[in-house]
Amino acid sequence: MSSITVRNLPEETHRALRVRAATAGRSTEAEVRAILDNAVRPDGRIKLGSLLAEIGQQAGGADLDIVRDPSPTAPLSFE
Repeated sequence: MSSITVRNLPEETHRALRVRAATAGRSTEAEVRAILDNAVRPDGRIKLGSLLAEIGQQAGGADLDIVRDPSPTAPLSFE
């Protein structure tokens, strides 16, 4: 997993993050992760698969009834 360092963060901002994290019952680091995740991947975003399916339906595409086989597969052998 990646990590980042934020330099020159004002003390007031850091204090506000700590308070916000405590209110949410999380660590400051977990709160920062949640804020960043919500900022770059909002709940209302259009996902690529949904967008492509909608384009296909508008173009008069066919409906596919795909049934996945739920049985487990055999493990790979590298010998």
